[in-house]
Parts: sequence; C-alpha cells; structure tokens
Amino acid sequence: MESPPESTTPLLPRRWPHHISSIIRWPTGFNLKTTIWSELGGSVGDLGTYIPIVLALCLVNHLDLSTTLIFTALYNIITGFLFGIPMPVQPMKSIAAVAISESQAHLTVPQIMAAGICTASILFILGATRLMSFLYKYIPLPVVRGVQLSQGLSFAFSAIKYIRYNQNFSTGKSGTARPWLGLDGLVLALSALLFVVLITGSGKEESVSESQLATSLDRPRRNHRRLRVCSMIPAALLVFLLGLLLCFIRDPSIIKDLKFGPAKIHVVKITWEDWKIGFVRAAIPQIPLSVLNSVIAVCRLSGDLFPEREASVTAVSVSVGIMNLVGCWFGAMPVCHGAGGLAGQYRFGGRSGASVLFLGLAKLVLGLVFGNSFVRILGQFPIGILGVLLLFSGIELAMASRDMNSKEESFVMLVCAAVSLTGSSAALGFGCGIVLFVLLKLREIDCSSGLFSSNLFRSKSANDAETSFGSQRPS
Repeated sequence: MESPPESTTPLLPRRWPHHISSIIRWPTGFNLKTTIWSELGGSVGDLGTYIPIVLALCLVNHLDLSTTLIFTALYNIITGFLFGIPMPVQPMKSIAAVAISESQAHLTVPQIMAAGICTASILFILGATRLMSFLYKYIPLPVVRGVQLSQGLSFAFSAIKYIRYNQNFSTGKSGTARPWLGLDGLVLALSALLFVVLITGSGKEESVSESQLATSLDRPRRNHRRLRVCSMIPAALLVFLLGLLLCFIRDPSIIKDLKFGPAKIHVVKITWEDWKIGFVRAAIPQIPLSVLNSVIAVCRLSGDLFPEREASVTAVSVSVGIMNLVGCWFGAMPVCHGAGGLAGQYRFGGRSGASVLFLGLAKLVLGLVFGNSFVRILGQFPIGILGVLLLFSGIELAMASRDMNSKEESFVMLVCAAVSLTGSSAALGFGCGIVLFVLLKLREIDCSSGLFSSNLFRSKSANDAETSFGSQRPS
C-alpha cells in the first residue's frame, strides 16, 4: 500500500521519533463533497448508539457527563481533521455492557477507566508495531463481513426494541409495550421513521447535477429536482432536534434544574484492585471487539464507502489508543471508532470530516455550558426517536455485506454472523468464521502436488478488494 505524498499527510510534530512518524500516515483536509446541510445531517447519525450508552453510564455508574462530552468533542474535532471522513467516536460497548448489566457489582468509575486504558494500550501497541496491518491483510473478507453483519443486525434488533418497548437504561432491560400516542409513543417513532425514508430513501446516492437535469433521458426533469431538494434536507438532524424540543415539553422543570458551567476535571485515582477488576471483567471481552469492529471492520467499511480515502488500520488503531490513554485518566468514557457509527453518519449524509467536526463543536458547547445537568435533558429524550436513528445505522452497516460473490463466501459470512449474534461475542463468531474458511480452502488443495500456496488462506474477495482499493489510492 503506497502512502500519500509526504507534503499532504504528516501532521505529527518533527520531534516525534522517525519510526513512529513513518508508520502513521494521516490523510488531511475535509474536501467537502456535499452541502453543509448534508454534513450536519450526517453529524447525528451515530447518536442512536452514543446517547443510550452515555446516559446509562451516567445513571448507573455515575460517569461524569461534562468531562465525557468535552473529551469526546475534542476527539471528534481532531479525527475530523486527521482522517477527512466521518470517522465516529463511540463508546466501547463491551465495557459499557459489563459496567451497566452486572447488577450485583457495578463497575466503579476507576475500574471503567482502567479497562479503557488496558484496551487502548493493546490497540496502540498493535498499531505502532504494524501487527494490526498484518491482521488486516490476512483476515478473510467473508469473516470481516460476518462481523459487520452481526453488529449491524444487533443494532437493528436493539433499535426495534427501542421503538416498540419502554426502556430502562439504568437496568439495561426493556419494559412494557410503548403506547401508540404520547410524546414518546409509537406514532411519533413511526412518523419519524417514515419521514427519514421519504427524504433519504434507501440511502443510495442520487446524482442530481445541473448537467443531468438537462440531459436525463430515463427520468423526468422534475424528479431530479425533487431528489435534489430532498438531498438538501438534513432529515436525521431535524428528527434529533424534534427530540430535543420534546425533552422540554415532556418535563418543563428541566429548565429550572439546569446549572451552567462545566464540572471540574480531575485525575482519576486507580488502585491495583481497580486495574485487576477492570482488566478481567471488562477489558478482556472488549479487546476482540475493538480489534474486529473498531479497527478492521471500520477500515474495511471506509474503503467500501470512500475508496480513495480508505482509513489506515495503523492510524485508526493508534488513534483509539491515544484517545483513551489521555482521556480515561480524567474520567472520560472509554471510546473507539465503530463501524456502525461510520455507517450511520454516511447513511444520513456525512461524506467528510466536517460532519464529525460539527458534532464535536456541539458536544463541546453542551459540555462547557450545561455540564452534568445535561443528564436531565438526555433522560427525557424520546427513546423511540433514538431507535429510529439506530435502526438506519444498523441496516447501513449490515448492507456492507451484500458484496459476497459466491455461495462459499456467503456461507462463511452467515455462519460467522449467526454465531456472533447467538453467542453475543464477535470474537467467538470470528473464530468460527476463520475455522470454517480454512476448512473450505483445505477441500480445494491438490493433495498430489503437496504444495500449499501462500495465498491459500486468503479469500479471493479479499485479494480482489485489496487490489481494487489499492488501485484507487493516490500514489
């Protein structure tokens, strides 16, 4: 893989060691591909995942929301500049799940931070030593697609629960069926769903340039104009703003409870017992998910969506490491770059780093102005609307698996996804997918020759994809 020209990529200070700066190549600049309205719509594409997890951690584990908002805002702004695509900043989901769901002994904030630091350290080492690049190169594409499909369907299943049932994020369980009417009823959620479908369709990009308006033969001119108008409407942003407005209508006392100003940032004291509990209970299940979904899957998806701007696995892995090695010491929620967030932001119009820049600026303002009192607002946000945003993110991520070109590839992908979903473990599905892929390749060996090709354990699709992406990268 050739690196972009040196004059446009390095942002690392010259005082950094040469071997580090030679490993990491950061694409720079926004190169705005669409309108500002489209980028604003894409900026809220991953909030269906972000808000429920952050809210649950604040309610159950007393996470400092102000600190989390400020640090994740800075992460969003920096990654927007460095990657030049809508690279998301999302919670580490396995750590959050352990912290929230294990009701007998909830993780404390120091234990959550210890888990984030341990996970980040391993990802930083894998990235800095280029071991992550080796994994990315040799993991078969059908297995990666299986992980993406399982994560996408998992998001979609959670979204349907949000829409159909009342949710108690403090216990992580669904409650009674959601009423049809009301400020968080089924009618509201379904109306938001239909509105997004009407405006954005299936998510397929439509070309609506002036030249096509004049020369189109297969569609009437008025249809292109209608699609062009629709493309300028930030559907997800409007739905999210409606949700914010309904927060104050549902509970007007929120205004009285707001306290302005950020919370005081302090260093978290982590004991040896916190390190041990955080690593064993939370970091160990998080590490495989971070490697597969937060680095490998997100880089593969970035290559699918932005062939000329595919994210480097080294840069993404090191980025996750640095974010948490800094923020977790101050009590900021452990975060990663999730494929679901990238799919969601792309689905709603994000095409450059501008979308996450806008999101980062909004988080920064909220964290500095409202601080921890913003938890009251999030607590009244209509969960059905969050379900709508999460549903489109999950479906967009799952649709990345539609490029399997043979029955063999589809078989591996579907088994990997099925095991991941039923076993609630991406690592278990990944392991089963690798074993299955190897067994299928062993059937193709010419035993009489006694030779094993070095490409035996690489899928044809992976090789084709690598060649295709490589040919489109700038030299």
